[in-house]
Amino acid sequence: MVSLIIKRRLFCTFAALAFLALISNIIVFSGLSSDSIKDQLGDIRLPGRVKKPWHADEKPDSPLEPVDAHPISLLMQEADKKWRKYEDGRSTSFKQTVKTYRRRHGRHPPPGFIDWYKYARKRNVHNIDDFEQVMDDIRPFWAVEPKVIRNLAANMWRNSDEGVACIHIRSHKVVKESNESWRSNTLKTLIESFIKYLPDMDIAVNRLDQPRVVVPWEDMQDLLKKEQETRRTPPETIDEFSTTMEGFLNMTNEDNGGTLEDPQWYSHAGKQYMEVVSTACPPESPARRDRVSTQEAELTYKDRLGGLITNFNKTSDLCVVGPQIQDKHGLLYSSSSLLATKRLVPIFGECKVNVNSDILFPANMYYKHDDRYDYDDRSDLNWEEKKDVMIWRGVTSGGTQVADNWQRMHRQRLVMQLNGSAMAGKEVRILTEQPEKKGEFENYRDFHPSHFAEQHTDVGFTETWGCIPDCSFYENVWTLRPKVPMAEQFENKVLIDVDGHSFSGRWIAFLESRSLPIKATIFREWHDSRLFAWRHFVPMDNRYDDVYTLLTYFLGVGTPPEERTLGSDDANGKAYVARHDTEGKRIADQGREWAKKVLRRDDIEVGLSILLNSTKQAHEVQIYMFRLLLEYGRIIDDNRDRIGYSGDGSELDKYDGVSPLDQGPHR
Repeated sequence: MVSLIIKRRLFCTFAALAFLALISNIIVFSGLSSDSIKDQLGDIRLPGRVKKPWHADEKPDSPLEPVDAHPISLLMQEADKKWRKYEDGRSTSFKQTVKTYRRRHGRHPPPGFIDWYKYARKRNVHNIDDFEQVMDDIRPFWAVEPKVIRNLAANMWRNSDEGVACIHIRSHKVVKESNESWRSNTLKTLIESFIKYLPDMDIAVNRLDQPRVVVPWEDMQDLLKKEQETRRTPPETIDEFSTTMEGFLNMTNEDNGGTLEDPQWYSHAGKQYMEVVSTACPPESPARRDRVSTQEAELTYKDRLGGLITNFNKTSDLCVVGPQIQDKHGLLYSSSSLLATKRLVPIFGECKVNVNSDILFPANMYYKHDDRYDYDDRSDLNWEEKKDVMIWRGVTSGGTQVADNWQRMHRQRLVMQLNGSAMAGKEVRILTEQPEKKGEFENYRDFHPSHFAEQHTDVGFTETWGCIPDCSFYENVWTLRPKVPMAEQFENKVLIDVDGHSFSGRWIAFLESRSLPIKATIFREWHDSRLFAWRHFVPMDNRYDDVYTLLTYFLGVGTPPEERTLGSDDANGKAYVARHDTEGKRIADQGREWAKKVLRRDDIEVGLSILLNSTKQAHEVQIYMFRLLLEYGRIIDDNRDRIGYSGDGSELDKYDGVSPLDQGPHR
């Protein structure tokens, strides 16, 4: 009998060791990251162990099951459905990619598409189809003659006061930079890994922080109509770019051999940007209609409960929200360096508002290593170790500031609204659980946020900057706060990101972190279509009127009605929102995992001595830029209607069969 017991114990011991060995091999051969190992082990079902619900401890991609009827829970669920539809619609072969391209755009892919596809596949691109921003930016240029585009691109740099640099590519090399800037310098390095596939071209780069091109709505509709009329897929095309075209800058004498096209720049610095923007909006939009109420505009993008964002794209649509925020954002109220044009000109920029027609490229802050904007995993903490605090640090940038207008700047409004002392005696709206209906919520407009802000926010300016004639009028307004390095900011659970002079260079680092990112912006960037609000980040209104609704949901506030004591002295006695810590962690985890897939940055030094294509990791920025410049190369080609890839994609069937998408790089 004893012998039998010993044998059974030995058997169990060996079985346990074998089980651990199996798990170890799975981890090693599946290439799991250190972040996911704990999640993978936590999902193993052991005898007698009950699996926990998602809201207690779950992986980012597990099905979403809301725990209550709070609008945020429902918004998370809806975002989850949209993301899964996005994932299910991806092409998995070159043949499918080509078919999808023609169906969406009514044209053949550009010359070099096969090379781009292999380049992207080798770097393990996540979604081979999602380059809609590229196509949207290039689309109206089909209505402009190629030689006109070439002329503008080659010569807009000539007047240094007009804020344009230019990169000149000839015979697969960058032969010169004109009126160069740090933006063009870094962009030049970025394209080195695929420049051998590019035709000759001149790339005009915006040197200013603000976007440039605002084509009136009626003119843009004419351009888009002409583009639509040019769509065709002829049975045979030439799969290469033309090599004998005029209009490029002469590299010997800087002469283009003809009349210079006028980009028609005009200054609007220090004035209201909506005066310019509104001309690019539809006639029926709030931006061009008189007396449109705030409530009417809000119906298109906000929930009546808590003012929560239901449509993040609309929060940055100035045709909709512009009239409500034109005196609440620095760029809109008093921009510092606005030099615009109503003409469609080919200028590449890092960001724009929804009605701008600049051609977007990935901002250099996303691939140029800078401690102010870089994420370092070694400095981050696990969610459970982070403080229940929302942090923000910055300078007073965003617009031209004088003594009587600084209250209208967006960063200044954020700091005032999250300052406990400044909010003393003030009331804001949040959502509170209904006493009679547990798990259901209603608006509570009498919330006193001062004490909550003191406990849960760490917000302030580190420097005053951008004032006329100087910033002395701030001396009795702000107590400047110490700088907090990016690494130390990750000690907090909530990271809030708002615009500066233009877009925020910290955004991708926030997404890569284990903290919960909250975002408010009027700017559009190259990656926007890849991010899903309420799944990968928390959206916030540009007026910040929902900030306390968001914070009280994730951090919790008040005492449950059944636990309140008689005579308790609490200014917010009626307010109660359960702490939704695990929902916050879920969004943080989902954003982090997603950023690794679709916003990846190489572990590289951006410098002339480093080859970007020598890294092992994929780089979405390079893939995006390669595709953009192929599309741009075709749009400036005199034979653009007769060049492109007209095959069915079957020549890469074997290639795709060897290495299907999502199973690692082709070898």
